[in-house]
Amino acid sequence: MRTSTSTADAASRPAPAPVADPEHEADLGWSLGMLLRAYQDALGHAIGDLPQGYRGYQVLREVVRGDRPSQLALATHLGIDRTVMTYLVDDLVAADLVERHLDADDRRRRRVVATTRGAAVLTDLERRVTHAEQSVLGALDAAERDLFGSLVRRAACAAREIGVERDACDVVQETVERVGASTRA
Repeated sequence: MRTSTSTADAASRPAPAPVADPEHEADLGWSLGMLLRAYQDALGHAIGDLPQGYRGYQVLREVVRGDRPSQLALATHLGIDRTVMTYLVDDLVAADLVERHLDADDRRRRRVVATTRGAAVLTDLERRVTHAEQSVLGALDAAERDLFGSLVRRAACAAREIGVERDACDVVQETVERVGASTRA
């Protein structure tokens, strides 16, 4: 996995002064699109060569936490198609980050568990992701970043509750493509 000195450097720079942009001041979609692209770029550098990129990071994080032991539970929680989850876990197994074990309670199911290497890799990735997030949200102070994160999580959970069942990564990709097309037009 490569390291990202540019992300760490960006996180240590002073936050730029807020820029008034009257054209986009009330345009939530534009703001979310710009922020999402910056987030994806920063995380791409932070995550490096992790199998399956950000999806792999999400799965590894959930597996290390141990809250969702089966592939189906992981897929449901993360909003990833269960057939995609199979390939994702296969790639993490091949990288020696997770293993599949028979479930003692139901031998038809396999539990996904982190390897020692997987837990160590996650610790490093979480540190790098935190730096990347701080870089992307550099215009906000620590309290504002915490508040922003809390508000975004609440909105995301509410959206999930009203039946948003599409693969979250597909939604993100479609949004990026749509915003990119509208900014080029």
